[in-house]
Amino acid sequence: MELKTSTIYCGDNLEILRGLPDKCVDLIYADPPFFSNRHYEIIWNDGAELKAFKDRWKGGINQYIKWMRDRLMECHRVLKDTGSMYLHCDWHANAHLRILMDRIFGEQYFQREIIWDLGNPSGYKSLGHNWIRGHDTLFFYTKGATKIFNKQYEPYSEKYKIFLRKHRPNQSTKKGIPITDVWKGIQSMQCQGVQVKERIGYPTQKPEALLKRVIEASSNINDIVLDPFCGCGTTISVAQQLSRRWIGIDVSPTACMKMEARITKKFGSIVELIGMPATIEHLDSLEPFQFQSWVVHRINGSPSNRKVNDKGIDGFDFYRNPIQIKQSKRVGRNVVDNFETAIRRAGYNEGLIYAFSFTRGAYDEVARASNDDNLNIKLVNVADLLNNATISASERQGQLINKA
Repeated sequence: MELKTSTIYCGDNLEILRGLPDKCVDLIYADPPFFSNRHYEIIWNDGAELKAFKDRWKGGINQYIKWMRDRLMECHRVLKDTGSMYLHCDWHANAHLRILMDRIFGEQYFQREIIWDLGNPSGYKSLGHNWIRGHDTLFFYTKGATKIFNKQYEPYSEKYKIFLRKHRPNQSTKKGIPITDVWKGIQSMQCQGVQVKERIGYPTQKPEALLKRVIEASSNINDIVLDPFCGCGTTISVAQQLSRRWIGIDVSPTACMKMEARITKKFGSIVELIGMPATIEHLDSLEPFQFQSWVVHRINGSPSNRKVNDKGIDGFDFYRNPIQIKQSKRVGRNVVDNFETAIRRAGYNEGLIYAFSFTRGAYDEVARASNDDNLNIKLVNVADLLNNATISASERQGQLINKA
């Protein structure tokens, strides 16, 4: 695979990493799904709630570590000899991951265990039987003995600057206090009232200040930064701000489209998006929430604001017509009949159903509803969305900016 930067890859990061050349990346920040045995949900900035990804490992910790080992080995391979990697984790598996990283990178190339003080995240109950968790862990490793490292400093307070000017006039006040491996002052996105402008709605979104520290410390201008679990795109957004080249990877089409919109809105049309669903087989293999989200974004629509019990309406198209999305073939009369009831109850007289194919009975019911009930239902084959995928670049970027 040719090494391309300013690129978002949609797909399994293991396969995409295997296609990258040896020793091509200067810095990797990896924030993989934690071994938390939880289902996370997205609340995107459009107000809709969708299941984002499953952080669940049926085979337990051994399955999780095997899954991580394959990907970390590829991360090690694509790092340059002077490259660095930061692995972000929490208490669920950090001990296992530390041993795994020692084996892959070598114990001698372990640099630091960084403790990120999360601040005061909201949503944590003050349980009397245990301490409230207040930190995440970042393991910092290098590929070799020689590394890029730019020392970071915390600015002096104004009060301390006055003290220095008065009592130690020869001591520089420009750099500040060297930052230790305990990072304070960068509050998590879950803290109330902070980082509001940054919030996209991704459940594990990290603050830009955290990635700014990582990228400035362990890379230089024009270096290549890779995030193999890119999520909502904070790493690549900060890398672009800091004049680094970058590559982002995520398995979720929803996340990739959101990343593209985020970068496009902020920096213009610089992104190449590779690996989005392009065949019926690919679409059929998606998890239901990913398939639904792909259709909604493809038509420049919006999902229903209801998380459950959506009354048969999955969202709305660009013109605010109700839509229903079925990841099925030969959708029949009963589906159309139920959709008629749903849109009538919601006060609409037209709508669209998207599916892989429809039965003759479905088309007959659409005709009957039009003639007898004055309901205009349109049945749309998902293949038509793929066939019309070659919209102009300017139109696509306009849609992305409007929806971001």
